[in-house]
Amino acid sequence: MSELERRDANSEVAAGLERFELMLLKSIESAGLPVDGVLVGMAERQRVLKNLGDALDSLGHEIRGRSYYISKMIAAAAAGLFDAALNYLWDETVAELRRRVAGFDLAYFFDIAVTSPEKRKHLSTVDDLSAIQDVDLLRASRDIGLLSDVGHAQLDSVRYMRNHASAAHPNHNELTGLQLVTWLETCIKQVITLPLDNVTAETGRLLSNIKKARLTSEEIAATAAFFDRLTGDRADALAAGLFGIYVGPATTPEVDDNVRLLWPQLWPYVSDEARYDFGTRIARFVANADHGQAARARQLFDLVDAAAFLPEPVRAAELAAAIDALLTAHHGWNNFTNEAVPARQLEALVGERGSVPAALSAKYVNAVVEVFLTNGHGVSWAADPIYRGLIEKFDTQQAGQALRAFADTTIAGRLQTRLAQEHWNTLLELIEPKLTLRTDRELLAAIQAYRGTPDKLRTNQAIMTMARPRRIVSGRAQAQS
Repeated sequence: MSELERRDANSEVAAGLERFELMLLKSIESAGLPVDGVLVGMAERQRVLKNLGDALDSLGHEIRGRSYYISKMIAAAAAGLFDAALNYLWDETVAELRRRVAGFDLAYFFDIAVTSPEKRKHLSTVDDLSAIQDVDLLRASRDIGLLSDVGHAQLDSVRYMRNHASAAHPNHNELTGLQLVTWLETCIKQVITLPLDNVTAETGRLLSNIKKARLTSEEIAATAAFFDRLTGDRADALAAGLFGIYVGPATTPEVDDNVRLLWPQLWPYVSDEARYDFGTRIARFVANADHGQAARARQLFDLVDAAAFLPEPVRAAELAAAIDALLTAHHGWNNFTNEAVPARQLEALVGERGSVPAALSAKYVNAVVEVFLTNGHGVSWAADPIYRGLIEKFDTQQAGQALRAFADTTIAGRLQTRLAQEHWNTLLELIEPKLTLRTDRELLAAIQAYRGTPDKLRTNQAIMTMARPRRIVSGRAQAQS
């Protein structure tokens, strides 16, 4: 249709609408109902009709044929009911976005949109998309690449106006014709006609291939290279997808193997926030007695030594058990060989930052110092580098406690051996840079100046006075009197 033909058609429609409005308002008024402000003025309606053609130009015939809510939006706008028109426009946007989700990967979308295990297990079909709130529909669609960041921001603005200025809720907000047309254009460009970017398309193919057959080594290598192209939010989203596939009820041995091969490749790209979220999901599986899912999720964590990202109550229980297991191995037969496994478990639980719950800090430090000093007869060569790494992760408080370990009777007995004395000197070197309190530095200087062997330090009254256990008072460490 030419511009002239379009203008003539709009003029004819406008004339018809004016006649319709007069009859309609007269009928309403005769029923004793208010008519002022019920319909938007004709000038604003004409703005909608004049600009509709440009906004709709990018819609192909197939899409137009199914866009019933856009038809209703135009009808409502022409009648002067802009609030209803905005509501219909949003209905079209949501329906089209759900259609795109269903055509991409439903399970992947649900894994991103719903972090609650209790709710997630009830979502699996297209019909279940209606259970997802609009705000989560937009967020998850952005995270998996069905919306751009700009598109998400623009649509979230439309969503806000729909909630506060449409017929969806009582309101007295006034909408203009140009606003309606602009929002229509936004929904068309950012949802209905937006093509998938390359990363999103490749992600979709990857998720499909994972579920079809066992991946070859070449495919695993190619996929690992693809991970390097992911932005942080896309990596987090893909990790949530793999996590959901692995803990889901409908996996096969081939699918499990694919996820286990890809998970360590993807893990370095996953943010700490997402890692802690996975840990929280494991805890919720346990709390809900979903032991099968908890066990499978934990397999993924163990695969990448991610126990440090478990919630503190869960991690504290496992950390206490790991300390006990390490000391049992250390005190038992063949400890030189047996210490490595519990040492690695402990290392995984404290993580790269050496994070230990406050309630376990003393037990942890004493145990690490004890095993590092050896049993006096030999070194566990597989575990010794782990112990050094754990000591290097001590914070200031833990270093101060390690400095005072000589006062413990078990440690003092161990320090009678030459090998333990050598390791004690190494321990002092490792913790020296961490000692920031004046009392700690003075104690270190006194220990280093002591002429006797380390096992006799606890017999020196002056040093023992300096080494009195510290307590925290108003944020400052003080010696107990």
